[in-house]
Amino acid sequence: MYIQFPGDIFLRMLKALILPLIVASIVSAIGGLDLSLSGRIGIRSIYYYASTTISAVILGIILVLIIRPGEYSSHGFVTKESAAPAREVTTTDTILDLIRNVFPPNLVQACIAQYRTILKQPKNSTGVSIQDWEISHEYGEGTNTLGMVVFGIVFGIALSKMGEPGKPLLTFFDTLSEATMLITKWVIWVSPIGVLFLVTSKLLEIEDVGAIVGQLGLYFVTVLLGLIIHGCGTLSIIFFICTRELPFKMLGKMGQVLATAFGTSSSTATLPVTIQCLDNMGVDPRITRFVVPIGATINMDGTALYEAVAALFIAQVRRVPLSLGNVIGVSITATAASIGAAGIPQAGLVTMVMVLDTVGLPAEDVTLIIAVDWLLDRFRTTINVMCDALGAYVVEHLSKKELEASANLQEETIELARMVLS
Repeated sequence: MYIQFPGDIFLRMLKALILPLIVASIVSAIGGLDLSLSGRIGIRSIYYYASTTISAVILGIILVLIIRPGEYSSHGFVTKESAAPAREVTTTDTILDLIRNVFPPNLVQACIAQYRTILKQPKNSTGVSIQDWEISHEYGEGTNTLGMVVFGIVFGIALSKMGEPGKPLLTFFDTLSEATMLITKWVIWVSPIGVLFLVTSKLLEIEDVGAIVGQLGLYFVTVLLGLIIHGCGTLSIIFFICTRELPFKMLGKMGQVLATAFGTSSSTATLPVTIQCLDNMGVDPRITRFVVPIGATINMDGTALYEAVAALFIAQVRRVPLSLGNVIGVSITATAASIGAAGIPQAGLVTMVMVLDTVGLPAEDVTLIIAVDWLLDRFRTTINVMCDALGAYVVEHLSKKELEASANLQEETIELARMVLS
């Protein structure tokens, strides 16, 4: 705990920057662009994120069906009951909660909490159907990032349509964004120290090394292999098709971003560092401040791959036969679960429950993979962040002509205004 303390301070500093950065960046990016251009950029971002997430899920399912790690890990499996998920979830409730969080009723509350449906089994009623459970809700701790992103998009569109009367407010958000990025530069100076202490403390927490190399060894290798193939193979192919370039030169400049993602295990907390790094590489700020926050919220390739592999692995361990319909159901649910997963450490464990429900497995089976989840969580977060950064470059490349035309139009408008004033 004491070794983790400097890392906790670093993580707190990063998290403090998330809210002002997301809102200010998205509002200033959309407000400063032509609405038709913003729409095209948004559509390209969604196409990119959808293609990478779907390909990650398919890759994970192919690997787990070929390697079949569960068949070699089922003997003498010990569950860790104390690590069971804190709440019951279903696919329907998770998707509905996701939609509810898109429309927060209170923006101030959305800064500190997000809506969650709670299912409670009635006391002394074992065996009761889930339809008879008590349904309630709570506002759980954690920023409703998705709601703030949607609000920023709508607010930016409104300022763009207002034209000249909206300029003073747009200037405020531009200045807030720049000030937040300046603070981010200061925080980045201590990132190597923070990451070092975060990773060291987690290594010291390992209770059973044998679980990683023994019972769960093949599962660990399957997930890690999938993440490596997706990061170095699938993403590279998509990147090359869109830009006719290889991404390795760009990834070489992103060492600090990837290290921060691995250390913090949170794509949202890494967001300020990602934007700062892309700015340093010369990616158009209007693109990075629009695409990256959205990606950090809804684009979770690593999480989607991990949840598909984990569900099928547990089914193999429990000797549950899987039909083609089950496999397709897992792929669809894993994709939806990855969008619904918050950008915080080990959020995938909660949404993992609804993926297990697709193949008829109990929520308690999540405990089978607890021993290695903390480490795999860091690798999948690194892939999530890598995909977001590459996505910003891809969208900028595809939108380059329109961005140049928009910039030329703005320069002509400014020059015309000067001539009128003179």
